[in-house]
Amino acid sequence: MAFRIYTKTGDEGQTGLFGGRRVSKSELRVDAYGSVDELNAFIGALRDQVQANTTRAVLEQIQHRLFSIGAHLASDPAKPMAPDLRPDDIQLLENEMDTMDDQLPPLRNFILPGGHPTVSACHICRTVTRRAERLVVALHHQDAVDLMVLQYLNRLSDYFFILGRQLASDLGVDEVIWKMRGA
Repeated sequence: MAFRIYTKTGDEGQTGLFGGRRVSKSELRVDAYGSVDELNAFIGALRDQVQANTTRAVLEQIQHRLFSIGAHLASDPAKPMAPDLRPDDIQLLENEMDTMDDQLPPLRNFILPGGHPTVSACHICRTVTRRAERLVVALHHQDAVDLMVLQYLNRLSDYFFILGRQLASDLGVDEVIWKMRGA
């Protein structure tokens, strides 16, 4: 018999964590790993729009790390699954940001999302990363979360901001500068 994706075990608002414990789908833990999953889907959509193979490869690597983070967050806190994160994963994000930043003009203004669909997709990834980070921080206050997860999500939102700037430059589109009314 083929594996079926539906189990009918969540029909009353419960879901199972890795380790077997059942929890409400409204729990903070479920919201946190759900936001990480949502972020992963947005990154997939962004990756489909990016032309540069090196950037596509970095985005795919990020997706693998996020899947691991999701598994960690979806674990029973009494039996947590360690995330597949290493210091060099954070270093990769920092190196990518430094390389892009060296090629970009200095940031002198606030930038609004927009200007090109691919740039906008970066900003969606950035804001969803920030939401996921906030939820994971809140979860960490309730149940310990591996600190490298917090560091990774923090760097990742910065990565998407700078990637958006880099892609705007690569695409030859102007960044949308925020202008205060009356200025």
